[in-house]
This record gives sequence, structure tokens and C-alpha cells, in this order.
Amino acid sequence: MFKRLDEILSRYDSLSEKLSDPAVVADTGAFKALSKEQAELRDTAEKYREYLRCEKEMKDAFAQAEAESEKEMKALFSDEGHACRERLEKLKEELKILLLPKDKNDGRSCYLEIRAGAGGEEAALFAAELCRMYKNYCANHRLTTEQESLSATELGGVKEAVFHVAGRDAYRLLKYESGVHRVQRVPETETQGRIHTSTATVAVLPEAEDVDVEINDKDIRIDIYHSGGAGGQNVNKVASAVRITHFPTGIVVTCQDERSQLKNKERAFRVLRSRLYDYYSGQSERERTENRRSLVGTGDRSERIRTYNFPQNRVTDHRIGLSLYSLDSFIMGNIEPVVEALALADREAQLAGADAEE
Repeated sequence: MFKRLDEILSRYDSLSEKLSDPAVVADTGAFKALSKEQAELRDTAEKYREYLRCEKEMKDAFAQAEAESEKEMKALFSDEGHACRERLEKLKEELKILLLPKDKNDGRSCYLEIRAGAGGEEAALFAAELCRMYKNYCANHRLTTEQESLSATELGGVKEAVFHVAGRDAYRLLKYESGVHRVQRVPETETQGRIHTSTATVAVLPEAEDVDVEINDKDIRIDIYHSGGAGGQNVNKVASAVRITHFPTGIVVTCQDERSQLKNKERAFRVLRSRLYDYYSGQSERERTENRRSLVGTGDRSERIRTYNFPQNRVTDHRIGLSLYSLDSFIMGNIEPVVEALALADREAQLAGADAEE
């Protein structure tokens, strides 16, 4: 651990020297790249520098206590040394966290895919509520949501919706939402007051950049067709909807929200690129299959990461066993308590793994 920290501090200081070089400052590309690298190391380097200062202060204090003949001064320096030692333990834990592998996708924008699962129209209505919940959550965190595609039901439910979420740390803020979400409540159409259970699936995919995924023309087919909708001059008159099929993976993307065929095509390619990035990021076919299953499952009622129980005003995240009795607020987009608890649990699991390796 400390060898790695020494290397980080040395690299950080080296970057500081390079960034003060007029030749580097004049080279915009090099300056930007080095500045980005330095920014990524800054927190760890500064925290380690604080650790080294505290360690020196502890050694000096114990040395002074050893040298002192006066009892009161000896005790004073000794107390100071012990206080530094306690501080060092806290700093060491903080450094462990800073050294944990960072998800390279955390800072990216992402795609949020919501689909109705088991439960018919009630599942579609629940999926629509999840759409509103995430839109509010994103707005609270100054993230912008742009609808890429939407398949709605006659009663206002959602069969499938895809949103592009843009902004700083969009993926980090949403990545724990992937999975099967289960709702328990009495549907409005239920005449006997029975509680029904329905599901919706959520998948969060980091947005891929052009350099992440290469799409060969021979691997895809692009179909242009007439948009469907509630009516209007554009429907069934202008072929603007786009469907892209990627043969090697079987992934199909459709986009018909824009009146412009070109815009629909651009959007469809962005979604395809992100789905391919997610697909190919696994190390093997088995890992990819398990990763996708862990994201969305099958939509079966028995598979779930979270339950929304309306009669009890309760939301339960089954991954960490956390229940909150504030579903009315949660469904309005105030999901931070669960998101933060999931992030903490993930970090603690990583720390436990790092300690076991040591």
C-alpha cells in the first residue's frame, strides 16, 4: 500500500513540475492531458502528504517525551504522540478508500432503460411511475434527461422507455438502480381490494464514446419505416423511424421520437454503441450473460432488487436489507438514502476484499 502511495506522490510532484514548463503550457493537448492526470491523483497525494506529516509529528512527540525529564511535560508529549497515532489510523483507512479501483465509467453520461415486466397493465403503470421517479431524481442532481424512445399503453403506462441522462457522474448516481423492481399494491382496476404484485426492469448503461466501440457497416442493417403514434400529419406519411440490427450480438435498437430521419439515426447509433460497450465489457460470454442477468434479471416476480409496498408505505432494497417507511417521498425521486447506502456497502465490500488480500 505505501509503496503505491509513494509512487502516486512522486508522480503527482512530477506532474506539477511539468505543468509549470512553458513548453507544456503552450501545448494545449499535452497540458489538458497532464492536468487531467494530476487532478485524478490530487486527493490521494494530498491525503498521503497529510499522513506523512502526522507520522513525523507522532515520532517527534514520542521522541520529546522520551527525552523529557519533567513528568508533566513527558505526559504532555506522550498524549500528543498518542493523538497523532489515532489520527494516523483514520488517515490510513481514508487512504485505503482512495486507493480502491475506481469505476472508469462513473463520470460518464448514461442510458436509462425501463421496461414493464410481469403484471400486464399494472406493470406498465408502475414502469411509468419509475420513469417519473428517475426524472425527478436526475433533476435534483442537475442531470438532464432526454427521451430516446418510448412505447406507451392506452392507459398511460410504459411498455419500454429509453432515456439519455447527461451530466457529471450520471452513471455513478444511477448504476445501482439496475435490476428488477417489484411493486405491491391494489391496482385502480381491482374491484375486490386485493394486493397485486408486478415488476419492471431497469438497466443503466454507461454512454460509450466513439473510441470505445467500433461498428462495422457489414455487421449492421438499418431499416427505415413509418412512425406510429396517436395521429398527425407526420404519422404514416414520412418514413422517419429507424431500426438498427447488429448481427454479431443480435442487439436491436429503434428510435422514432424525432421527425427527422437523420436525428433518429444518430440517436439509434448512440444507444447501439452504449449497448455494445456494455456487451463487450465482459471478459467472457459467461460473464456477459451473468452481468446482463444481474442488471435486469428475467422480469419474474421472484427476482427483485427492490420492493415498493404501497399499503405499508415501505420501500425495501433486498441487496442490503434496508427498509424505509417513506415510499411516498421515495417514488417522487428522493431516492438518495438508498443510493448512498448501496454505495457505502459496495465500498465496504471492496475494502474487505482489499484487507483479505493483505
